[in-house]
Amino acid sequence: MATPLTDQEKRKQISIRGIVGVENVAEIKKGFNRHLHFTLVKDRNIATPRDYYFALAHTVRDHLVGRWIRTQQFYYEVDPKRVYYLSLEFYMGRTLQNTMINLGLQNACDEAIYQLGLDMEDLEEMEEDAGLGNGGLGRLAACFLDSMATLGLAAYGYGIRYEYGIFNQKIRDGWQVEEADDWLRHGNPWEKARPEYMLPVHFYGRVEESKEGSKWVDTQVVLAMPYDTPIPGFMNNTVNTMRLWSAKAPNDFNLRDFNVGDYIEAVLDRNLAENISRVLYPNDNFFEGKELRLKQEYFVVAATLQDIVRRFKTTKKCAGGQTSFQGFPEKVAIQLNDTHPAMAIPELMRIFVDIEKLDWDTAWDLTKRTFAYTNHTVLPEALERWPVELLESLLPRHLQIIYHINQIHLDSIASLFPKDVDRLRRMSLIEEEGGKRVNMAHLCILGSHAVNGVAQIHSDIIKTSVFRDFSELEPDKFQNKTNGITPRRWLLLCNPGLAELIAEVIGEDYVKDLSQLQKLMLLVNNEAFIRDVSKVKQDNKEKFAQYLEKEYRVQINPASMFDVHVKRIHEYKRQLLNCLHIITMYNRIKKNPTAPFVPRTIIIGGKAAPGYHMAKMIIKLITAVGDVVNNDPVVGSKLKVIYLENYRVSLAEKVIPATDLSEQISTAGTEASGTGNMKFMLNGALTIGTMDGANVEMAEEAGEENLFIFGMRVEDVAALDLKGYDAMVYYKRNPELRCVMDQITSGYFNPKNPDLFKDVTDMLFKYDRFKVFADFDDYVKAQEQVSKLYQKPKEWTKMVIKNIAASGKFSSDRTISDYAREVWGVEPTDLKIPPPNEPREAIDETARALKKM
Repeated sequence: MATPLTDQEKRKQISIRGIVGVENVAEIKKGFNRHLHFTLVKDRNIATPRDYYFALAHTVRDHLVGRWIRTQQFYYEVDPKRVYYLSLEFYMGRTLQNTMINLGLQNACDEAIYQLGLDMEDLEEMEEDAGLGNGGLGRLAACFLDSMATLGLAAYGYGIRYEYGIFNQKIRDGWQVEEADDWLRHGNPWEKARPEYMLPVHFYGRVEESKEGSKWVDTQVVLAMPYDTPIPGFMNNTVNTMRLWSAKAPNDFNLRDFNVGDYIEAVLDRNLAENISRVLYPNDNFFEGKELRLKQEYFVVAATLQDIVRRFKTTKKCAGGQTSFQGFPEKVAIQLNDTHPAMAIPELMRIFVDIEKLDWDTAWDLTKRTFAYTNHTVLPEALERWPVELLESLLPRHLQIIYHINQIHLDSIASLFPKDVDRLRRMSLIEEEGGKRVNMAHLCILGSHAVNGVAQIHSDIIKTSVFRDFSELEPDKFQNKTNGITPRRWLLLCNPGLAELIAEVIGEDYVKDLSQLQKLMLLVNNEAFIRDVSKVKQDNKEKFAQYLEKEYRVQINPASMFDVHVKRIHEYKRQLLNCLHIITMYNRIKKNPTAPFVPRTIIIGGKAAPGYHMAKMIIKLITAVGDVVNNDPVVGSKLKVIYLENYRVSLAEKVIPATDLSEQISTAGTEASGTGNMKFMLNGALTIGTMDGANVEMAEEAGEENLFIFGMRVEDVAALDLKGYDAMVYYKRNPELRCVMDQITSGYFNPKNPDLFKDVTDMLFKYDRFKVFADFDDYVKAQEQVSKLYQKPKEWTKMVIKNIAASGKFSSDRTISDYAREVWGVEPTDLKIPPPNEPREAIDETARALKKM
C-alpha cells in the first residue's frame, strides 16, 4: 500500500507532476467510481486489479477528450500545414502514466488512488505495452509524436494496428522462446475505432490503357479501418492523433465469385484479407522480402494517402470549391520513416496522374516537394529490395510508375555523364544482378526533397559511401537530423527522483527546454548536490534489485556496479564483445581470488529475431556463461550475470534509471545513431562506447574525457578492411583472449555438449564482419578504467553530473524543431490551445494570435 505524502514532501513535489487540488482529487475519484460501475459493471467487492486499471485509464482518458476535440477544431480554424509521419512501427509502450504527466494530473491521480485504498504502481503494472515496434526505429517514432504535440505542430502519426506486436520473449533453459503478444486481449482503453472513415485498398488486378490514361482494374479490395489514439503534448492542451489502420474484408469478400458455392468457406476466407494487420514482422535491421510484408507496406500507404487527400480537400479553404493541387506541398509534409512506406511515392503519383488527371511533370514536382526520407541504417542486409516479379503481380500500376520514374532519371544521368554505364547501373532504381529488384532507398531519394541520416557520422557515411552518387548530384538534398528522446517519458516518468532533484536546483522549465540542463555544470563541485544525485541512483538501484528478486527470484548486490547492455541482439551491436569481457573478469577472479575486485552485476537483455540463428546462439552463450559464473563459490558476489528476459519499453523504464555503466559498443560505422545511449546519459549512467552513431556527439557535448571511449574509429575499420581482418592475429597476440576462446571452444561453459557454440567460434575466427577481436584489448583496458573510477564514488558522480548537464541536445524536441524548420517548413509554437472549459470563441482568438506570429 502507498504511504501518504508528508507536507514537506508535498511542498517538494513541484508542479512537474501537477497540483493536488481538493476538487481535482474529488473529481478523479468520482470519475473512477463512475467508470467502475457504468463502464466495467463491477463493484468494489468483485473488481480485480485489472478492473481498477481500466477504471483509472477511462477516467484519465475523459480528461483528454475535450482537449482532443478542441485541438482538431483549432486546426480546422487555423488550417496550418500538416505533418504526416508515416511509419510501419510505433513502439509506444504504456500510455497511462505518460498521459497523467502530460496533462499535469499525476499528483491528483496519485492522491485519489491512495484515498481509494489502492496502489498506483500496482495499477500501472496492469497495462500491456503497445509493442508495435522492434526497437530504435519504432521507439523514435513514438518519441517524435510526443515532441510534435509538445511543440504544437499539426502532426499525425500513421501506421498499422497490429493485432500481435513484438513477440514476448521467454528464456527457457538459456534459449529464447517466442510467445505471441496478444496485447489487445483485454481491450485497449486508449483507442477509438472510426468505422465512418473506413477506406478501400486495392491489390493485384491489371492495368488498362485508354485515351483517358491508365486504369488499374479487376483488383481485390481490402478495407482499412482507422483506430485513433490521442497524443497529448506536455501541458499545452494540444492533443494530436495517431491513426493506425486495421484490415477488414469487405462483406461481399469471396461471395461475388459465383463459382464459390461454399458460403461457409467464403466467410472463413475473410481471414486472408484480415491477415494484413495481424502481426508485426519481428526483424530489426534485416529485410525479409515476403509478400505479406509488401502488402502491409502498401496497405498503410494507400489508406493514409487517401486520408491525407480527403483532409486536404475538406479544409476550410477547399470546402465546396474546386480543389487545386498546386498548393498541396504548402499544406502537406510527409516524412517516410525509413523505406518501409516508400510505396507512398508511386501511390501519390498514381492519385495525381490517374485519378486527379494532373500531367506527369506537375505531379512529380508536387510529389517531390511533399516527401522527405529518413534513412536508418547502412547495413546492406537491411536495405529493402523488392523483386520486380512480386510488384508486377501485387501492384502492377505502381511498377509501371516506378519504371517511368526510373526512365526519366536514367535519361537525365546519361545526359550529364555520357558513356558512364557503371554510374547508370549504380544509380538505377532497378538492380539487375541476381533477379530484377527495385531499390527502395533509391526510390525514396529520387521522390523526396530532403534525405537525412540520424546522427552526424551516419549522415556523413550516407553522403560519402552508400548514396555517394546521389549526393554528388544533389548535395543540398542531404541533411543530418541527430535523433533524440522525449524527456517526459525518459526522465519525468521513469526517474521522478532525479527529475525533481533537477527541478529543485534549476527550476522546472527544462522539461520543455532540455538545453537548460547545462546549468547543472555550476553544481558539479557542490557537495550536497553530488550526495543527492548519488542517493537518487542508489534508491533506483535498490528498487530495481527488489523488482528482479520479485519477478525473477534473482538476488543481486545493490552496492555492485550495474553494468547494463540492453538492445536488440545483433552481431553488429557486439553483445559477444561484452560476453568475452565477462569471461575475462571471471578468469581473473579465479586466478587470484583474494585480489581486490570491483563488484559488478552485468545485465544483458534484448530480443533476437526468431529466424536469426547467430543472435539466438549469442543469447544461449551469455546464459551459459552466467550459469557458470553465478554458481561458482570462488566468485561469490563479486560478479553476477543476469539475462533480462523480454526487454521492452516498460522494462527499459525500470532498468535505465538504475544503471551505472551503459554499454554502447557497436563496431564504428554500423549503429546509425542509437537512442538507448541518450536515455542512459540523461538518467545518470556513464557510457563505455565506440566512436559510433550518436556516441560521437555525446562525447562532443560532454567532453571525450567524460565517456569511456575505446576501439577503432571509422577510418581504422576501413583501413583494416583494406588490409584484411585476420582474427587469428589477435587470438595469438592476446593470452587472455586466447584463454577465453579456448574455454568456449572446449565446452567449459557447456560440458554436456562441448560443440554447442561451434557456430559462434567459427564466426569469430573465420567470418566476423564486426571485428570483435580487433577491439577486445582496448575494451578490456577501458573497462579497467571504469572500475578504477567506480572506486572513487565522488569523482564518479561528478562525471555523472557532467553527462546529465550535457544531454540537452538529445531531446527529441530539438530534433523535431530541426525537422520542422529545415525539412517540413513549419514553425514550432508554445501557444496554448484554450482548454475545454473556455468558450468556443477562445479558439478563434488563439487562431488569430497564431496567424499574427
